[in-house]
Amino acid sequence: MYKFLNHSKRALKVGLKHGWLPGARYTNLRDVRDFIKIGFLDITWNDYDFSTHLKAVKKTQPIFTVAQDIFNIQDAKLSIAQAKHLSDYCDKVIVVPKDHKHAQELIDMIPNNFVLGYSVPTKYGKSSIPIEHFDGRPVHLLGGRPDVQLNLARYLNVGSIDCNRFTLDATFGDYYDGEIFRPHPKGGYFQCIEDSIININTAWDKYSGPTCHPSEYPVQQVLNL
Repeated sequence: MYKFLNHSKRALKVGLKHGWLPGARYTNLRDVRDFIKIGFLDITWNDYDFSTHLKAVKKTQPIFTVAQDIFNIQDAKLSIAQAKHLSDYCDKVIVVPKDHKHAQELIDMIPNNFVLGYSVPTKYGKSSIPIEHFDGRPVHLLGGRPDVQLNLARYLNVGSIDCNRFTLDATFGDYYDGEIFRPHPKGGYFQCIEDSIININTAWDKYSGPTCHPSEYPVQQVLNL
């Protein structure tokens, strides 16, 4: 199970201590330049530039990177072609389907050697494709709260996640206790980050694959929104 953190260099070192691999956006490699191996190279999905992304992947040789999101099935061939090019310089490429009008057709177009990406709902965006279309395929959970990621893992075959929501809560003295965010008994920004990571690890240690089918519960209940 791969876990990635995109944040400051000091936070990345805390994550690395507990088995999380460092990550960054392709537009900002400053905080990962001192690490021997980069786990995850993310993109700016709303202002994407393939040429700049490809240069960053060639330079860093990450384990995972993300191809351009597919918002329209007409763009699928281009995104998949770009993903194939990116795969020459990393171990795995995540392809993120988002055209809900052609959900199954789009997912069927994505070769099995790519990991499907599911954008966990946040105020910044979400995957609009129902989770039952991801059934059986390896999935990477992109962002979101750790409790929502864990809920989704009951229905999806999750092989990797990236998560930095707990760094935001840490600025308010809160940490993830394995179920919810609550005030840390001692406080301290990096203490909150470290204890959140420890508790997220403990929760994922129990994971052995999906146990339910998405049709069994309403999506809102699955996502705990």
